[in-house]
Amino acid sequence: MEKKCIYCNIELSSESVVDVCQKCGHGVWGSKMFKAIQENMQNAQENGDLHQGSVGGELDENTDSKPNDGW
Repeated sequence: MEKKCIYCNIELSSESVVDVCQKCGHGVWGSKMFKAIQENMQNAQENGDLHQGSVGGELDENTDSKPNDGW
């Protein structure tokens, strides 16, 4: 799946932990806050917490449960 910036629609790296490009991230939150957001999201991804609570998608290979299918 191709990732794109939610603001300007430029293509992003598949490894990006945020759906915002550098230019837009700096414009929206400022350099210092955007860096903090990226670091926190990277830490969440490394801890396996990034997609916690996601709806739909594939079964997680590390659990026996299905993803949340809604209400």
